[in-house]
Amino acid sequence: MVESDRIRKSVDMVAVLTQKDFKLRYRNSVLGFLWALLNPLAYMVILTLVFGLLFRMNIPNYAAWVLTAILIWRFFSIGTTQGLDSITSNQALVTKTDVPRYVIVLSNSAANLVGASLEFIVLFPILIVLGIRLTAYVLLLPGILILEFFLVFAVSLSLSSLAVKYRDFYQLWDIVLQLGFYVSPIFYSENLIPARFRFAYSLNPVTRLIESARGIFLLAPTPSRFDLIVITGIIAAFLLFGFVVFRAREWHFAEEL
Repeated sequence: MVESDRIRKSVDMVAVLTQKDFKLRYRNSVLGFLWALLNPLAYMVILTLVFGLLFRMNIPNYAAWVLTAILIWRFFSIGTTQGLDSITSNQALVTKTDVPRYVIVLSNSAANLVGASLEFIVLFPILIVLGIRLTAYVLLLPGILILEFFLVFAVSLSLSSLAVKYRDFYQLWDIVLQLGFYVSPIFYSENLIPARFRFAYSLNPVTRLIESARGIFLLAPTPSRFDLIVITGIIAAFLLFGFVVFRAREWHFAEEL
């Protein structure tokens, strides 16, 4: 009974903190939640003009091809960056509540899932304007976003726990993300990678998520079996590693914050 109460309390806390994290992004702004739609809309219109009109890549529907990848990358980049700060920016919750500390990280990742979902909703009309015919395969998109949510949560567990003591992780992760942007097939095709490196390159979970999202909009029904194996396998490994690191570190949070 005590354990069930603790689980229910944790679930309630995730819902409350997710709503709080999402609201804080637009606090004191005139348009409020409208920015959740206007910001990605403006971003995607600019990218469409730049990459669809100025750059002539030998890729069909290049503007839509880039936009889909950008939104997958934004979810990972923004989600892990904010996840890294989730413990250090919630000192009161860490030190004054008995809710499992990972709930704070989980709610932060959930708030970013909401934001990413809204961005993809904005993407749909843009794809139609670009001449993309949406099919029933778009119903697979929630599954892809949920997989990415678990990836973001898994990475954030390790980062947030280590950043409490080692603040250098803020700078280190920024460098990692800059590198990750260029080693993920966002602006170029995965086929450009030399054959001898392609298998190793394909094991990047963000690459597999990007290719899966592109597939349901532009190419073919995906994710493929290979995509699912790579994504779920790496997420499982990251989750295991993340929880081990987090549980080892969380006993020191109160004294280090």
